[in-house]
Amino acid sequence: MIRITRVLCPVDFSDISQHALDHAAAIAHWYQAQLTLLHVFVTRPTMDAPPLVLEDRDREWLDKSIHEMAVRVPPDVCVDVRVEQAEHVHNEILGQLAATGADLLVLGTHGRSGFQRWFLGSVTEKVIRKATCPTLVVPPRALDVPPDAPVQFKRILCAVDFSESSLSALAYALHLAEEADAHLTLLHVIEMPPELRENPMAPDFDIDRIHAAAQAEAFRRLRDLIPDQARTYATVETAVVEGGAYRRVLQRSAEEQADLIVMGVHGRSPIDLLVFGSTTYHVIRAATCPVLIVRG
Repeated sequence: MIRITRVLCPVDFSDISQHALDHAAAIAHWYQAQLTLLHVFVTRPTMDAPPLVLEDRDREWLDKSIHEMAVRVPPDVCVDVRVEQAEHVHNEILGQLAATGADLLVLGTHGRSGFQRWFLGSVTEKVIRKATCPTLVVPPRALDVPPDAPVQFKRILCAVDFSESSLSALAYALHLAEEADAHLTLLHVIEMPPELRENPMAPDFDIDRIHAAAQAEAFRRLRDLIPDQARTYATVETAVVEGGAYRRVLQRSAEEQADLIVMGVHGRSPIDLLVFGSTTYHVIRAATCPVLIVRG
């Protein structure tokens, strides 16, 4: 059973962190979870300067700013605000995950330093590599979405490759679809049927038959994953396509105007769970809607 009781949302007072907070607050409201807002003051100096110190007047300003952000949270959500100081922001966020016992982390995909520095080389990338709980990565707000539009997950796309992590992701997708009364699409991407990799020169080789059989088997497995009761609270669709996995996920997301993509993540070792070059990484970089990453 999916339970979300504590949500952690790091903020840096940028517009994108406000956007992330709106999503964190909505989920906390749906699940009656406690929401922790965290701001980390960086003490690491630049060049040869001495370490930075959080002065009393700066802490007062940060406390005031983070409480002002918290005003947007629904009144029935219990909110905890924290201002911490640390040399490395990502280490503090990971430490706060453990300290709060959060079972969901919500992050924006860039901060005041800009998308490339924030995501590719800095905080978000480092955190999502090592966070052990599900992580909702929220991109910049689409230009055609009003700033005060409520957070809705009316169309959810769940990428399923039948791995343990993608099955865990499916459990979250089904649960969120129930909360939101959503349209849920289960998508499987066939990059290459196994038969084409193993023995493409066999005498009875029939590429059309192999593709058709692979698609039929994928459809069967997807349908078997849908609980009988799921169709009573959500519209559930299955889709099987061929091609590059991350491109097909992004394409389907755009076609359906998805409000949320849900994906499992797995890598070459338990330590490096988010492998650079993986489908998950590319989807996170290019998605125009939030992406929920779930580990097995």
